[in-house]
Amino acid sequence: MLKLFRNSLPQPSDRSVILEDIEQAKSDLDCAYINFENAIEPDLIDCYIYQLKSAQMRYKFLLDCAKRADLRGRKDVAQN
Repeated sequence: MLKLFRNSLPQPSDRSVILEDIEQAKSDLDCAYINFENAIEPDLIDCYIYQLKSAQMRYKFLLDCAKRADLRGRKDVAQN
């Protein structure tokens, strides 16, 4: 993960890592939305709000990394 913070262009293996991380982050974000929608207890609602915000920020960060590296992935990953 620390390799993502370098200023140089990512190597091919780094590119696949970024794309895999984006797919995992998208999955985590979807799960966070589902958990939030199904939460009833106030404490769980608060927990899922933080989880949603965290997942959104990570997903946005990874998309920014991919844009800087000029990566192109699957169509559904690139559009979100």
